[in-house]
Amino acid sequence: MATYARGCYPAVRLCKKLNRLKTLEADVMATSLKRCLSTADLTLLGVGGMVGSGLYVLTGTVAKDTAGPAVVLSFLIAGVASLLAALCYAEFGARVPKTGSAYMFTYVSVGEIWAFLIGWNVILEYMIGGAAVARAWSGYLDSIFDHRIQNFTESHVMRWDWPFLAHYPDLLAAAILVVASFFISFGVRVSSWLNHIFSAVSMCVIAFVLVFGFVLADPQNWSAKEGGFAPFGISGVMAGTATCFYAFVGFDVIAASSEEARDPQKAIPMATAISLVLAATAYVLVAMVLTLMVPWHSLDPSSALSDAFYRRGYPTAGSVVAVGSICAMNTVLLSNLFSLPRIVYAMAEDGLFFSVFSRVNPVTKVPVVAILVFGGLMALMALLFDLEALVQFLSIGTLLAYTFVAASIIVLRFQPEKSHASDGGGQKTDASSSSASASAPVTPSPGVAGTTTPTTHPSAPTTPSAPPPHPPPAPRPLDETHTLTTPDGGEMKEYESFSDKLQLVERDQGEGGVGGERRPPGHLKARWEPYLGRLLAGCEVGEAVTFAVAAVMVSAVSLCAVLVFGLGPLRLPPWSFGLLTTIFSAAYLLSLILIWAHEQRPNHNTFQVPLVPFVPGASILLNVFLMLKLSPLTWIRFTVWVAAGLLVYFGYGIWHSKEGLREQQQGLDIAARYVVLPSGSLVETVQSIQPEGQDNTHTHAHTQPSPATNDQLHNNR
Repeated sequence: MATYARGCYPAVRLCKKLNRLKTLEADVMATSLKRCLSTADLTLLGVGGMVGSGLYVLTGTVAKDTAGPAVVLSFLIAGVASLLAALCYAEFGARVPKTGSAYMFTYVSVGEIWAFLIGWNVILEYMIGGAAVARAWSGYLDSIFDHRIQNFTESHVMRWDWPFLAHYPDLLAAAILVVASFFISFGVRVSSWLNHIFSAVSMCVIAFVLVFGFVLADPQNWSAKEGGFAPFGISGVMAGTATCFYAFVGFDVIAASSEEARDPQKAIPMATAISLVLAATAYVLVAMVLTLMVPWHSLDPSSALSDAFYRRGYPTAGSVVAVGSICAMNTVLLSNLFSLPRIVYAMAEDGLFFSVFSRVNPVTKVPVVAILVFGGLMALMALLFDLEALVQFLSIGTLLAYTFVAASIIVLRFQPEKSHASDGGGQKTDASSSSASASAPVTPSPGVAGTTTPTTHPSAPTTPSAPPPHPPPAPRPLDETHTLTTPDGGEMKEYESFSDKLQLVERDQGEGGVGGERRPPGHLKARWEPYLGRLLAGCEVGEAVTFAVAAVMVSAVSLCAVLVFGLGPLRLPPWSFGLLTTIFSAAYLLSLILIWAHEQRPNHNTFQVPLVPFVPGASILLNVFLMLKLSPLTWIRFTVWVAAGLLVYFGYGIWHSKEGLREQQQGLDIAARYVVLPSGSLVETVQSIQPEGQDNTHTHAHTQPSPATNDQLHNNR
């Protein structure tokens, strides 16, 4: 095992704490929430989260200012791009049916600190998003009454002129958020039925717009006389795609609701696919109708659909569209208020956020405290702040979450077998070489007393598939630990129970019975052995994939930075731009191919993303590209918010993490896993520590030092 310099020990210990993984219970369906949502409920939640004010406002804005009638293509491309991220969410939601969405997915596959930061940014995303929708709802209703609400508030309540604050307190926006939070606190069924009602009205209005709009359609509005179908060219189409991409961000409400789904393994993927198809179809068809009814250059960006019907001489139809717009905004508002408390609840339940938010009402089976507190904060933001400058902040949190979920899918698929218990730095993996021979015998080596990780000989494969997650084992007296010796009298391995020994026997039978069978996850595929075996001979199982995933992220950021800033701010010469683009593109593709050359986990009875790692890799590239297109001010705000999150994590979360408490309850102290050698270095050992007050006569310690320190360690013992 690894030998560390004495001064490196605190840093090693901290890194293991920051990157520890969440241990899932054996029964992933067990929950204190109420599982009552069907596939139809989840689908309508997803549609409500995506088809909102964007359908009535964004369509006209992009058509007039960015793409013209080619906004149809922009929505179509954006829908396909969103599908890449949606597939990743669907697989995680089916495999890990726990509330928390991107936060939970990152926690079980990447690490604790990264999961906290994702959850922290998603919280702000939902808060700003809900407040922005509430202000849009208020403004739209105010425009119907000729701005009488705003004039009354400024005249009889107050008006101020402060930076980042609204010109007047938007009492109507705050009131709708308070009322919506009150209804959502009654339980998931009430929230679902409210969403059903508003979604039904919204879809009826959309159907009315499509039927009546195609009757009024004039193909001449797409002719060259009016500027043609794509007056801004392909660049306008792609710029419109970047804007239209954000119209589909609401699908993650489905994954956030997986802990309340009746059959998440089937319902989550199906609801995600159906809702995304319905939303994309609605956006594409409405964009066609809008640009065929009136010339694209004459659209009113603030209320394009209703204004189009007014201009064609049908004011009643414009009023119907206004009603549909209000209902659509209500569904988005409910979606934000539904998802936000569940993210907070998941973080509090894991001990990373204040525990008061993990309380679930025994009657309604929802986290009422989280709903009311964050609903109130959302209402306060809508009341006071001018959110126009903050709306772009929504994008960076969403795109960052998409990026980490896509990377987590790759890590999860190629992750080698893990132990059932944590050793202080997350779950241990098998220490097998990626260039192992499929027919090599298993040789147990020193392992951790108190864990169940079967460590194998460097040339031996591990088990064909990962064992299902188990709850942490209850502490056992150390005299129950059994020691096994290989038939040839080689190295010994300690096991906690008979089930661990049985697992070793079953693995030996599976590996020795049939030659040439599929290698375990994380190992190099047999057909790639002649080409990459020697190159990766020094890597442990899963290590090459981990480095390749990091290389994918770095090369994606570098490639997108060249594409976004190369010809603009950096003003690179053409030859330099082409060379850097080629280098980073090659590094990106080679990293994906290296990952693909390894074995994946066997197919489970749940949905899986096709063409891994290429589909998640494409999602990562797209998300990074869109993040780099954001303004520098957005990145500054993002940095400040992340810094605030780190203060919360290091001030509270890391000390109250349930994964950390789980390690302490198991009686494993990571400080005892290192022995000081006479040379002054530290060698990693495996040692069980008795809880305070217990006899220490049965404590066992085993080490596996490097050959250079073997004699020193023997004398030290």
